Amino acid sequence: MTLHVQAFFTVLSLINPFVCGMIFDNVETGRSRSERLSDAAKAAAAIFVILELAALVGVRVLKLFGISLDVFSIAGGGVLVWMGFSMLKGSNTGSTSGLSLTPLILFAASPGTITGVITLAVSHSRDALPVTALVSVAAATLVTGIVLAAVAVGNVETGKPGFVRATGQSLMGLIVMAMGTQFAAQGLTNLIKGGGV
Repeated sequence: MTLHVQAFFTVLSLINPFVCGMIFDNVETGRSRSERLSDAAKAAAAIFVILELAALVGVRVLKLFGISLDVFSIAGGGVLVWMGFSMLKGSNTGSTSGLSLTPLILFAASPGTITGVITLAVSHSRDALPVTALVSVAAATLVTGIVLAAVAVGNVETGKPGFVRATGQSLMGLIVMAMGTQFAAQGLTNLIKGGGV
């Protein structure tokens, strides 16, 4: 039981529902409450599917293409840095397209999160099915979905984002950039030390 609890908190900390809620609030500027709830459900579903697939077939897919977890972390970290930079510039504000959820999904199901889930699946699975990783992802995604839904039913603002919201978006962009840099640096360090899948 302790193993499952530890795995759950590991995945939850990697997804970071609190930061996800702030990113969601920023990208959903000007949307109605029903649209925000719909987007919250879509985002949670996308995060769930990506991470469950990572737990089930992540190692096999990376091995199929000859990619190590470390190289995956470096490349994915670079993507996160780019997304964070876009948020920092304010280029993702007020979009009414479903694409506005991309920064949130890439943050929650980041290379670091995927690597963590794959690691859990490998280290906690004695059978073919990585039950601990699958259950942990489901529970952590449920918590994240609840946080996003709570943000969605909060105060809905209309119009262009003000100073506080723009500052919040810049801060979130900086956090996403920092996390991307951390994932890339960790992957590079492991690669130099001779790590891999």
